[in-house]
Amino acid sequence: MDRTETDILVVGAGAAGAIATAAFAHAGFDTLCVDPVAPVTDGGAEGADLRTTALLTPARDLLERIGVWHRLAPGAVPLRVMRMVDASGPDGAVRVSRDFDAADLGQEAFGWNVPNWRLRATLAGHLADLPGATLRYGAGIADILPRLDRAIVRLTDGTRIDARLVVAADGRDSPTRAALGIGARTRRFGQKALSFAVTHDAPHDGVSTEIHRGGGPFTLVPLPDHEGRPCSGIVWMEDGTEAMRLADLDVARFEATATERSAGLYGPLTLVTRRQVWPIVTRRADRMTARRTALIAEAAHAMPPIGAQGLNTSIADIRVLRDLAAAAPRDIGSRAMLDAYARAREGDVTMRGAGISALNIVSQSGHPAVQAVRSAGIAALCDIAPLRRRVMRMGLGE
Repeated sequence: MDRTETDILVVGAGAAGAIATAAFAHAGFDTLCVDPVAPVTDGGAEGADLRTTALLTPARDLLERIGVWHRLAPGAVPLRVMRMVDASGPDGAVRVSRDFDAADLGQEAFGWNVPNWRLRATLAGHLADLPGATLRYGAGIADILPRLDRAIVRLTDGTRIDARLVVAADGRDSPTRAALGIGARTRRFGQKALSFAVTHDAPHDGVSTEIHRGGGPFTLVPLPDHEGRPCSGIVWMEDGTEAMRLADLDVARFEATATERSAGLYGPLTLVTRRQVWPIVTRRADRMTARRTALIAEAAHAMPPIGAQGLNTSIADIRVLRDLAAAAPRDIGSRAMLDAYARAREGDVTMRGAGISALNIVSQSGHPAVQAVRSAGIAALCDIAPLRRRVMRMGLGE
């Protein structure tokens, strides 16, 4: 059996796993990242992740610290305004529209939007050039035996890895979490999300627009122009059966339906990518650590795609772990380090998960009374200046 020793083993080479690998290697730790499948790094290829991610300011700051941001910046679109719209009036008329402007916080932007496939391609390229970082595809975790001074991990290809710290970033169905016997609680909303990109007549001007009616939010996020036309990525959350019906519509009918659901705010929408459908659930691990192991990202917490909280919450996990490791390199993977990580993250993860779930339930409802409360709530959140600024700071991770 081949045997490898490393400071840190990251299981999972998705966005969170790749960022964690970059963060630890940049801090001087020998870091190995493994994943059964190599990422699709071409947006036009089958299996490419066509969703987009808004990297909020704290996430951007970490990526800048570890030398990644300069590679992402040229293809990232700033999100200067978050617009919330309630379109539950007669025939989908807009009842309330409010803007949350990053300038109110003295910032250029809340974040920067990047296509997921481009993010993964950039991270893979960065890791290939980064001393101390090793990417290995074609193997996942088969078993893990935590000991006092290290974890002994057996991979599916038969390799043995001895690591001082294992970082589980292998998704909401995490094999690492299962191998450690850590349970997880799942909540299902009966929803799915359609993800695709469109062009439109009106420029987006760096505005991310979240439109509420029923079934879940319809969110347009800015992308770079496509063939000379303004372009946006869309995440359209709907009840599961309706989402599947929409996914099966012919292109012309789908475009017309999407335009109507967008309240026509950007003009006619023209589909420029295929449609992908994703299930909407929350999942929370019963605990975020085990001996010599830390769970991060969706291995620890998965939530609906509202408010750009998903990957940004994951990057907050990475920032805490990286800073703890850098502050006490000899204690990496120790019980004291992992306890400090859990204390730092569990309250924030609980709060954000509960908040996003509540927002999703309110957005999903088609009941007139709930829609009226939602409309009034959007107005109040924006019109009361101290509340508006507090909500924006909380959204950024403060």
